[in-house]
Amino acid sequence: MPSILYGMLGLMIFVRGLEALTSGAAFGITGGNGRTLLSASLTMALLVLPILIINAQEAIRAVPNSLRQAAYGVGATKWETIRDHVLPSSMPGILTGTILALSRAMGETAPLIVVGASTFIVTDPNGPFSKFTALPILIYNWTAQPGEQYRNIAAAAIIVLLVLLISLNAVAIVLRNRYSGRR
Repeated sequence: MPSILYGMLGLMIFVRGLEALTSGAAFGITGGNGRTLLSASLTMALLVLPILIINAQEAIRAVPNSLRQAAYGVGATKWETIRDHVLPSSMPGILTGTILALSRAMGETAPLIVVGASTFIVTDPNGPFSKFTALPILIYNWTAQPGEQYRNIAAAAIIVLLVLLISLNAVAIVLRNRYSGRR
């Protein structure tokens, strides 16, 4: 499903439908319109949730049925089988799917623009009801500026984004290798 549709869904549900909650009005905070960090976070959670669910299901299905049957054969309960055998065996796939979902969320800009990411913010967000922006939006804005210094800043931000992405993938590989050795 295209990510722009998640943005429209987030706009409809979180920004418009739950405006009292996401703007902070339900908590006594005035001046918000629902286009807050909380709305963006919930929208991005909707974006990665299907990826997480499908990867977890596939990782759990990949555990051999003989492993479950062996645990039942020695008298383990269903919960003990899941806790001690199925989840540890499926953990590499679940962790890899989680890292891939986070990697996708890092590069997504379309849902955030629809939900209300500002293109220019001069202050850091100070809570869940603050205005927000995203690094890909800043990179785009910096590359559109005429000065050489903006291109240098954009290049540095791209490197930061790439290093973060490569680090997440390295953590996924290390965790996968660590947990796959426990089988």
